[in-house]
Amino acid sequence: MIGWWTWTYNVLSWLKKNRELNLAAIVSMSDSWWSTWLLRDEFWTLPPWDIRRAVLALSEESLLLRKLFEYRFDKESSVSGHTVWNLLLTAMNDITWDFQKWLDEVSRLFRVRWKVVPVTLETSDLVVELEDWTIVKGETNIDCPVHNPNLCIKIAYLEPEVKINPRWKETLESSDIIIIWPGDLYTSIIPNLLVKWVAKSIKRAKKHNNAKIVYFCNIMTKSWETTNFEVVDFVNEIEKYLWTWILDYVVVNNWHISDYMVAKYKKEENKKPVKIKDKDLDNFKDKKYNIIQRDLINEKDFVRHSPVKMAWVINDIIDWWIK
Repeated sequence: MIGWWTWTYNVLSWLKKNRELNLAAIVSMSDSWWSTWLLRDEFWTLPPWDIRRAVLALSEESLLLRKLFEYRFDKESSVSGHTVWNLLLTAMNDITWDFQKWLDEVSRLFRVRWKVVPVTLETSDLVVELEDWTIVKGETNIDCPVHNPNLCIKIAYLEPEVKINPRWKETLESSDIIIIWPGDLYTSIIPNLLVKWVAKSIKRAKKHNNAKIVYFCNIMTKSWETTNFEVVDFVNEIEKYLWTWILDYVVVNNWHISDYMVAKYKKEENKKPVKIKDKDLDNFKDKKYNIIQRDLINEKDFVRHSPVKMAWVINDIIDWWIK
């Protein structure tokens, strides 16, 4: 499973109930948010945030221990803003200087039956070039822009270029199903595809292992990253950094979002729903991937993917109900 976003934790927690599945979560290493950036800058460690969520999602340890390591210090102190987890993993990395080794130890501590694998074991930063040739470096600067938010992203790359974690390469190429999650397209999904050998490993899994490649499209656009994007735009960007024709399934929400929530997102965040309209069907008639339109909505205070509904779709693909 490639990419990480808010509800990935819930989907993994749901899927792990099926003991027959051999799950593996790939985690991006280009995170540069505040706590992570301070630890990266001072201790030269790889970002631990998404690793933490993946380990906790696939953990079979007690809820109390999991809550302990999610605890974030919020008082005025030298560790304010950091989590117990981030500090522990930074200390372990400082002791061993072996990111994969301490991740293996922590996975044993939390009784993780499945695989949590960093996409790379090398440090890099995400960089994008905008349509006016402006260069923006760092995930945080892209995600919370100080540049003109009306400018489209032309291309993304990693600086410096880094190669795939050998363990992930092996896992990827032996997979039966590779799932690309929804999430912030340029800051959560594409950074994983930019790592050297990831695209080639996905292609090899498809060619030699007949792996099915599944992409869950976003439910809403994101201002300044995917403003005014339609489904075909999301898919084209994924294929741009992978290979054309490599996707087998594109899963899209087709359920109605309330007029109230649509208006709320438009006013507060300049977002709009992402759906396939009847007039847009011609855009997909020559595509080799199958479009799966399902009710994927979890609409309460926010519009989100429902982890349960996503898990149902994944299980239907695994069980060949979807062909």
